[in-house]
Amino acid sequence: MRRLPLLLATGLFLLLCCGRLAAQQPAPKPVNLILNDTTIDVILQEFEKQSGYHFYYDRAQFDSLRFSIVISNQPLQKALEQTFENTQFHFTIMADRQSVFITKGVSIKTSLPENFFAKAARDTTIREVAGVPDFGDKKKVRVDASVENRLFEIGNKNNPAPGNVTLAGVVRNVKTGEPVVGATIAIPNTSIATATDQYGYYSLTIPKGRYVFSVQGLGMKDTKRQVVLYTAGNLNIEMDERVTSLKEVIVSAAKVANVRNVQMGTERLTIRAIKQIPTAFGEADIIKAVLTLPGVKSVGEASTGFNVRGGSADQNLILFNDATIYNPSHFFGFFSAFNPDIVKDVELYKSSIPAKYGGRLASVLDISSREGNKKEFTGSAGIGLITSRFNIEGPIQKDKTSFILGARTTYAGWLLNLLPDEYENSKASFYDVNLNISHQFDNKKDYLYATGYISGDRFNLNNDTTYGYNNGNVVLKWKHIFNNKLTGFLTAGYDRYAYHIQSEKNKLNAYKLGFDINQLNAKADFTWYLSPEHTIDFGASTIRYKLNPGNYEPLDKTSMIMPDKVPTEQAQESAIYLSERWNVTPELSIQAGARYSFYQYLGPGNINQYAPGIPKTEDNITGVGTYGKGDVIKTYHGPEWRVSARYSITPTFSVKAGYNTQRQYIHMLSNTTAISPTDIWKLSDPNIKPQFGDQVSFGLYKNLRSNSIETSVEVYYKNIKDYLDYKSGANLIMNDHIETDVIGTRGRAYGLELMIKKQNGKLNGWISYTYSRILLKMDDPTSGEQINRGEEYPANYDKPHDVTMVSNYRFTHRFSISLNATYSTGRPVTLPIGRYYYGGSWRALYADRNAYRIPDYFRTDFAMIIDGNHKVHQKFHNSWTIGLYNITGRKNPYSVYFTSENGRVNGYRLSIFGNIIPFINYNIRF
Repeated sequence: MRRLPLLLATGLFLLLCCGRLAAQQPAPKPVNLILNDTTIDVILQEFEKQSGYHFYYDRAQFDSLRFSIVISNQPLQKALEQTFENTQFHFTIMADRQSVFITKGVSIKTSLPENFFAKAARDTTIREVAGVPDFGDKKKVRVDASVENRLFEIGNKNNPAPGNVTLAGVVRNVKTGEPVVGATIAIPNTSIATATDQYGYYSLTIPKGRYVFSVQGLGMKDTKRQVVLYTAGNLNIEMDERVTSLKEVIVSAAKVANVRNVQMGTERLTIRAIKQIPTAFGEADIIKAVLTLPGVKSVGEASTGFNVRGGSADQNLILFNDATIYNPSHFFGFFSAFNPDIVKDVELYKSSIPAKYGGRLASVLDISSREGNKKEFTGSAGIGLITSRFNIEGPIQKDKTSFILGARTTYAGWLLNLLPDEYENSKASFYDVNLNISHQFDNKKDYLYATGYISGDRFNLNNDTTYGYNNGNVVLKWKHIFNNKLTGFLTAGYDRYAYHIQSEKNKLNAYKLGFDINQLNAKADFTWYLSPEHTIDFGASTIRYKLNPGNYEPLDKTSMIMPDKVPTEQAQESAIYLSERWNVTPELSIQAGARYSFYQYLGPGNINQYAPGIPKTEDNITGVGTYGKGDVIKTYHGPEWRVSARYSITPTFSVKAGYNTQRQYIHMLSNTTAISPTDIWKLSDPNIKPQFGDQVSFGLYKNLRSNSIETSVEVYYKNIKDYLDYKSGANLIMNDHIETDVIGTRGRAYGLELMIKKQNGKLNGWISYTYSRILLKMDDPTSGEQINRGEEYPANYDKPHDVTMVSNYRFTHRFSISLNATYSTGRPVTLPIGRYYYGGSWRALYADRNAYRIPDYFRTDFAMIIDGNHKVHQKFHNSWTIGLYNITGRKNPYSVYFTSENGRVNGYRLSIFGNIIPFINYNIRF
């Protein structure tokens, strides 16, 4: 009690001093201001000039807000009240510091409540905040606390572990129970952070102690967890979905990922962004969305494949839940093969490809589907002009086992009937079905995932030939958490792609032609979170190929066709890999890895042998090697290097560089520019070498306006060896000596990619520009025919300039519009430039290969998205998508072709969409 008078006297002295200091501060000067439709920056600059006070605020919170104010000789307090009237913004004036703090949603208190000390003196009990241990014997009064205020104790506090400990867990959507991919778990004001993988799993190794973790995810509400770490343990986190305010810009750790990540040339698209991009028939399309990214192109409308940084369509590895998809399209390329209601997110690797991926030179497109709602049964459906879709999901065992089932089909006959008369009897249809099942075992260390996918297309364009192709994939994956630092995946699957052609109009010549590729694959992938600075990935994989290159046989007993069959091919491709992510300093991170691939071409089979040093032709076959079942006919192997580094100059500006090499042992043989149902895949053998490529890349990444705008610049240079091109007049179908019609070439690709992206706010989207070249060269005199006299020539998908704009504007929560535009250089073609008389007839004289180009491409699309009401407890939610594809009606040429008419050669341009294409879709969720 003796100290009480002294304490009171000291407190009184401090209060008097503070009051005197405050009294000495000059009052803010009155404000006069007249402004119309201006930004908060301009307003506060005027306030600072006139009042002499400094203003502190977050510029990103005022994105898309405009103000119109008239203030006449008002005190600063009144002026601010008038400015922020009917908004969520609060202001706090601190006269002693001549400062004003502007906050959103909450206000800053600068004084204690009345009777605070009296109330504190009366409350002599010790309160226990949930989870906080009590160290006394006094009476406890428990208070309710939200999960964010609760203190989680992890581990054994009576026997804390020495050194660092590891915290791990899964981040899930609280409503559906599905994992949140790419969520960031960070300790504020430090460089300690990690992100969840595609299964929502995270692991963080830090010193024991008390922490506040900030948890952020794209499209999710930010949350936090207060944790005391004694020993290693688990903490699962649930996040709620965010309904974004129209005037709000979300700034989160996820938005600096482009600056902080070590990998470059990586693009991620959420299904929400994909659904905002208008497409030809109004249905969200994965492949069309990927084509809006820098460095990604297609040869034209209705094309199936895509080209990445000078790579051909077959140099892209397309994975759907770890299953390989060989033909990713439906309906002549108008639709992608992936149901948008099933897809969760899409990730494209253009460079710095992780070491666990291999087998393709250009890129990896990794598509993941949702696991299904673990809490309750939900579903959705959609109906459009030519397609309908339906999916349902829900728990088989609540919070443990879930499923999701989706299906699509088409009814496009009426559309084909609108085509010219020569297509009046055409038919086309497709379908696809997805089924995913996920299960969590009771020990919470084992997870099982089973996915199945089937699709089929069938069409006939008013002739006697019917085409069909289908995909079939089954994948079984087991995830095991050995401990908080080590996680492993074991995956096994079966993939099949097949096409068939049949003609039945003429019974005597009726035939059916088939091709199929089958592969069994297995792999083991492990991630070891060694420390906050070191993360190691390692594993192994193997693929067993079996190809039936061609089977030609009579359609029925009345046909006189002689059966023919190209011998079956088999091969085994295996690989091991090891990579490490090393955070050297908070500014410098390095990721380095090696992958060693091993390929064996297997018997049984007969291999043509050719004399060395001379072209491979039928006349130069010197013998045939015969091999039995299981014999190793040819072996190829070699290392593949992956290195990338990131240096952060500032928290919002980084520099990255990367180098990687790839090997590809399977080739697509096609006499068309785009993927078609008649394309053939060919395995490397003694006469056809595997493709090899290496790429070096460099990039600058800068975020602006509180990380609300992302900008990037990337340049690259790539070398390609043994890429297959074709001799003039090559025959690719039912050819059992295909090596005589193909030529191994060398190529080089280089380019520049620019991108500006704004992901949030009323106005969002991105603009990308790509300059890229791919030039091939065939100058080996021992290979026979030299293309263009051994000089460089552009590949038939070389399109130097490409500009794409994707823009979305949300007027209200129920109404938004999208306007997209794209421009690209026309692709190369080979044209006849003259004629000559030979063998008793006139023949066309062609220019050098790919010496000319078709006209440039330009297209603009528009769409409106109209949502129903957003009542939480209603059973059904609906929306409409209405728009116009190619609103300028431009007749973009897909190709040019020539016909001989009355002794003259006439040229024509073929346009896929030469008019405006209206579309409308109705969607419902339940």
